[in-house]
Amino acid sequence: MTSRSRTEQNESEKEAIFERIFGERERVERNPQRLMAAGALAILLATCGVIAAVRSALHPDVSHLILVGAISVAVGSGYWANRKRSREMVQSAMALHRLHLATLEALAAAVDAKDQMTHNHVRRVQIYATGVGEVLGLSRREIEALRAGALLHDIGKLAVPDHILNKPESLTIAEFEKMKAHAIIGAKLLESIKFPYPVVPIVRHHHERWDGSGYPDGLRGEEIPLTARILAVAECFDALRENRPYRRGKSRKEACEFLRQHAGSHFDPRVVEVFLHHLPRFESQIAALGLEVSDQQGAKLGDYETPSHLDEIRRAHREVYALYEIARSFGSSLRVEDTAAIIARKVEQVIPFDTCVVYLYSDEDGYARAVHAVGRNAEKVVGRCVAPGEGVIGFVLSNGLKVIELDPMLDFAGIELEAGEEYRSAIALPLAKGERLFGVLAVYSFESKRYTEDHQRLLDTVARLASDALANAIHHAEAESNALTDALTGLPNRRALQLRFEEEAARTRRTGRPFQLIMLDLDDFKRVNDTFGHKIGDQLLREVARRLQTQLRDYDFLARYAGDEFVALVHDLTASQVEELRARIERTIESFSLHVRDNQRARVGISIGAASYGADGETLDQLIVAADRQMYEVKFARKREAERDQTDGKVVINSLSSASVN
Repeated sequence: MTSRSRTEQNESEKEAIFERIFGERERVERNPQRLMAAGALAILLATCGVIAAVRSALHPDVSHLILVGAISVAVGSGYWANRKRSREMVQSAMALHRLHLATLEALAAAVDAKDQMTHNHVRRVQIYATGVGEVLGLSRREIEALRAGALLHDIGKLAVPDHILNKPESLTIAEFEKMKAHAIIGAKLLESIKFPYPVVPIVRHHHERWDGSGYPDGLRGEEIPLTARILAVAECFDALRENRPYRRGKSRKEACEFLRQHAGSHFDPRVVEVFLHHLPRFESQIAALGLEVSDQQGAKLGDYETPSHLDEIRRAHREVYALYEIARSFGSSLRVEDTAAIIARKVEQVIPFDTCVVYLYSDEDGYARAVHAVGRNAEKVVGRCVAPGEGVIGFVLSNGLKVIELDPMLDFAGIELEAGEEYRSAIALPLAKGERLFGVLAVYSFESKRYTEDHQRLLDTVARLASDALANAIHHAEAESNALTDALTGLPNRRALQLRFEEEAARTRRTGRPFQLIMLDLDDFKRVNDTFGHKIGDQLLREVARRLQTQLRDYDFLARYAGDEFVALVHDLTASQVEELRARIERTIESFSLHVRDNQRARVGISIGAASYGADGETLDQLIVAADRQMYEVKFARKREAERDQTDGKVVINSLSSASVN
């Protein structure tokens, strides 16, 4: 080899050694954990350099080795000089990494707490996803992306309303579109964070499907990032295992079978295979942390205690969702009794109690009655009537104020409780809107000082919602009653008669037990109006209606049909009993007169006809026609009899007159 070529080779080797040395130093500074190895290398090279220098007299061209040795000594010296600074860099980097992970975990825990039915979901998904990634040989950078992506994959749900997240029924199309947006929103939220590994694609695409039917971009097959395909399998499996508002959690076997059935359509078949093969190992890690899911109960906390701050977040979201559900339930009911039942049932979503009672107040009766109760001794309380001033409930009725200090046992006077049972705490609130009192809502507890200011605040909100619901239900009942009630007499009107007739006809077809329709028409009522005016006529109609009701049984039905006509529906009367009823009504009405002024009195007669369901027709119109025909026959017969009596009276008078003249 010539001297020139040897010199070029030595220069090339020297550059390679320099590059290696400084490259190693750069890597050491980037990764301080390799500092010890770099120091050992530097010492070794320095030793080699010294030896080479000693042998340089014997070797024709070793000057570059001497230089290498000198540089190596310099690098080694630099190592010892920078050792303290490097240690500080290591500590700073580790602290920053821990802070980064803690921030992600805190954020993920807050998102997890927002969902009322998921507990530790993201932590389990993280173990599943990173485990699969390691088995598939992903790079450390991709593993870290999976670790963060598993924590943050549902961060976009912060933009989804609680009532959609926790809806117990299937989502509407609009609601599902709102839910689907969480993948895009989550990705956009994370784009502003400069992660050193690819987290955003995982969050955006973890709902894509292998066959392209997923969202948000409809990617298919290997177009979907592998990390997102891994997370899709891990997230779906854990979601299937948990209880959700719209279904019970599936067993381990059912969840595994779901993955197998949808491998190749929803999921990457290779990822499913790896996941299921290594599932026992992943579950062992989860169990060791107390994060497992129970086959019987869905998600559970295990030995892991939820931190208090997460409980606060969960309670806040639970409160919002519970109040939304209460308002929604109230809005679906327009019956007073149903509304009272909803009140009692929904209170337990926000307030702890042993007994909850809803009392409704009646202005006519002047007392409140317990119409619905839940909890201990509920059956003993329902139906109890309380007058204003009586016990805790009576105090609320009298004063219209919330009560939290009075002895709750005052409301259980005369009720036999189980041995050792004693109510020690209570809250009772008026259910009112404006100046109108509808009732009282009361909760009772066996624990002393059970109710906090927070409980009072929540119950105040429930009471306001309940009062609005009761007001709507009562107004609806009154409107419905007015629509079916004759304003003048207070009797059911013609529309109510039609509804009652249909009920009675259905009962007769079902049981075979007959009923009769009685038509009643007042005689000479027009003369009363013409003689005394319509005001007296209206008063007479009201009194006649009241007297007609006294001649019927409680379960018979009487309605004002039109003008001075009334219709009654009576049950199980024979022909002779109908005649007896007719005679009794005629005597009652004909013996009644209404005092007008001085010695003047208004009076009417009554004509009555009857028809039987089945024998005379099967519709209301058919029976009215039949009864009306009979009634007019009776009216005509009475009129002829009256005319005959009048004629006979004139004949007698004329005869007497003739006799006196003679």
